[in-house]
Amino acid sequence: MLELAVLALLSESPMHGYELRKRLNAVLGTFHRFSYGSLYPCLRRLQNEGFVTADDSSAAARLGGRARVVYTLTGEGKERLAELLGEGGPSSWEDEMFGVRFAFFSKTDAAVRLRILEGRRGRLEERREKVRSALTRTRERVDSYTLELQRHGLESVEREVRWLTELIETERAQAEFPGTGSPGTGSPGTGSPGTGSPGTGSPGEPRPGPPSASA
Repeated sequence: MLELAVLALLSESPMHGYELRKRLNAVLGTFHRFSYGSLYPCLRRLQNEGFVTADDSSAAARLGGRARVVYTLTGEGKERLAELLGEGGPSSWEDEMFGVRFAFFSKTDAAVRLRILEGRRGRLEERREKVRSALTRTRERVDSYTLELQRHGLESVEREVRWLTELIETERAQAEFPGTGSPGTGSPGTGSPGTGSPGTGSPGEPRPGPPSASA
């Protein structure tokens, strides 16, 4: 998860660790908070694997009289990023990973985006049925506050399912009729994520993150 986010951000420009951490929290703060304790071991591993280089000798790295190590994506790192972005299997549908994948949809192929969205919706539909079943079984055995909490969880899941359905419909329409409003352009009334045109890496207009589906 962190590997994908770091490589994706470094593909935009070289950064030093402090700047990278700020960008990570700005892009993914809704889903995760990253600390130096997790970031720097990840950067060292990526450096050891040849995916990034670290340079503290350039004048650009010196801020306020202090040398800062600047991390740059290598050719091998670009290939690794493309490999990670091409994955759309079950792990990308789960709570832990979906938000990270969605944050970088502008860098993801349209077919992979659609596969992730459909997989995520299917996962939440399964969760929705489990919550409904639990409500039916326990309605008479729990107090009113527990019941309200369960209802809140169900409403959260249903809200995200509707949101995903809008995104899926927009992706399919764009695939069928190119030029009618990309999910990455933030076209009004499309329910699009506003994450940039497919495959271009352009940022597009910001869109609120996915509704919470924690039950």
